[in-house]
Amino acid sequence: MNGEPAEITLSRRVGRGRHAIMLDRPVSRGDELAVRRSDLPALEEGEYYAFELVGLRVEEEGGRSLGTVKDVLPGPANDNLVLDDGTLVPMIEDAIRAVDPAGGIVLLNPGFIG
Repeated sequence: MNGEPAEITLSRRVGRGRHAIMLDRPVSRGDELAVRRSDLPALEEGEYYAFELVGLRVEEEGGRSLGTVKDVLPGPANDNLVLDDGTLVPMIEDAIRAVDPAGGIVLLNPGFIG
């Protein structure tokens, strides 16, 4: 909000896992809100924020490169990685073998992507 700090006064789930928040001041619909990375809660080992996946290399176990993560789409059952060529990869155990944001890679199980 133009670099001005704001406080969240109310947060509720509104459906499909999304949240609605109320701030301590009026804002216009569509205003961009940002949180400093240093202000984000620490995560447990093996957890990550969706924004940390954007830009990661996606490879199949065995070394075949499939591209990079362009976006993460939330879904009702699971999130999906959007690769730079438009391929969607469901974030499920059958597809994803490992996610390593620090190492810059998402490793897929062999044969999951044609």
